[in-house]
Amino acid sequence: MKFKHFSVLLKESIDGLNINPDGIYVDCTLGGGGHSSEILKKLKKGFLYAFDQDEQAIEAANKRLEAISNRYEIIKSNFVNLKEELENRSIFRINGIIFDLGVSSPQFDIGERGFSYNFDSRLDMRMDLSQSLSAYEIVNEYSFNDLYYIISRYGEEFYAKGIAREIERTRLKKPIETTFELVEVIKRAVPARARREKHPAKRTFQALRIETNKELVVLPKALEQAINMLEIGGRICVISFHSLEDKLTKDIFKKYSTPPVVPRGLPVLPSNEETVLKIINRKVITASLEELNENNRSHSAKLRIAEKRKEK
Repeated sequence: MKFKHFSVLLKESIDGLNINPDGIYVDCTLGGGGHSSEILKKLKKGFLYAFDQDEQAIEAANKRLEAISNRYEIIKSNFVNLKEELENRSIFRINGIIFDLGVSSPQFDIGERGFSYNFDSRLDMRMDLSQSLSAYEIVNEYSFNDLYYIISRYGEEFYAKGIAREIERTRLKKPIETTFELVEVIKRAVPARARREKHPAKRTFQALRIETNKELVVLPKALEQAINMLEIGGRICVISFHSLEDKLTKDIFKKYSTPPVVPRGLPVLPSNEETVLKIINRKVITASLEELNENNRSHSAKLRIAEKRKEK
């Protein structure tokens, strides 16, 4: 299958970056190259660094980007290594950075990657195929308590305890090897009412993907690095698809955009007490009706944008 990815909130996020044609920009989630392509088109003397762990994504995006310009480099690494990788290239400051979180459409649609409950495949869900931990190990080796925690926490699944218990019972007989085998286990663990309302495996598969790729562990670390590396006036855009990702982003933005408590009787905030970040969109940006009609997967997307005002 061709690696074709619909870039969510493309115009809104590129506009939000407020691109300087001579600046240094970073796309922390290259994917199919949609956001990177639009950044690259706007650069003259500037340069783009794009991160991804997925070889298939890198190969497809590179073909797309090289047709536009040579003012880019793709870095095969997790974005948690943002600071280290850029400093290795003598880049210490950047003018803008974008995160398009979660899994890309091709990763869902290519059945053998094991991300989707709609295709029968070996349990995998690795964005970086060179890493050892996959969903298979999590399902078959994690303890009941650990399974319950990740399914309830990362999947926000009401029936997490029953699902974790059914996984534990089933794997005593034989390992749970494929996506469809896991779907059947989940179906046995949830009441018929819940099976009718939505696909019963949706939240559990989400939780396993997040745990496999440590998505909620690396995100806050990467956001902190990004804010540190931004030039004054530089912007950071974060597109999230999951409530926990959005909350992490919102909390970090709030941490650096909330002014200190002004002592009583002091009429104005001293200039040296200006906040590190300024929130550009007080109301979270979501997909337009036109975009939703074109790509239903945009329905949960949320975009937050902040501008750096001073050093941390």
